[in-house]
Amino acid sequence: MLQELAAAGDNLQAYLWFDQKYFLPDNILTKVDHASMAHAVEVRPPFLDHRIVEFASSLPASLKIQGSRQKVILRNLMRGKLAPAILNRKKIGFDIPTHDWFRGPLRPLLEEAVAFAAAEHGEFFLVPRIEAHVRAHLDRRANLGYHLWGLMMLFFWMKKWQIQTKAPAGPACRTMENVFTST
Repeated sequence: MLQELAAAGDNLQAYLWFDQKYFLPDNILTKVDHASMAHAVEVRPPFLDHRIVEFASSLPASLKIQGSRQKVILRNLMRGKLAPAILNRKKIGFDIPTHDWFRGPLRPLLEEAVAFAAAEHGEFFLVPRIEAHVRAHLDRRANLGYHLWGLMMLFFWMKKWQIQTKAPAGPACRTMENVFTST
């Protein structure tokens, strides 16, 4: 179907079809389902009713997107019912507040992860640079919560699975320095 749509010249419809087929069920809806079940909340995404999806699919692209403006028909329908600040704002994702968490309740966990990385993998990572980024984030000189989240997950993954980054000692071990200097 994707090839048929692309051949027909309707690239937007092909992207929307792909989103409905893969991104929504495999990503967004899965996250919503997990989060709602974890808190015993029933979630019903109203725009996924088959009648609305079928209607939206039948609309011309000009009613869906105009340049960088998305959800054109929905925004037009809600004009006068919602504040202009809401209608005109950029699309935003539903992210976790890592910036605040690392400056508050998850600060000890972040510090533990960095201390582990320094102690166990200090030769592998540029620990002073990581520590400088953590300080910059904690001092509010930078918002690096998402980057630090990824690093923290990596460090705890390495801890859980006992990942080794130190080269074994012995004559069979060649460091990077002697790999490049020996001929």
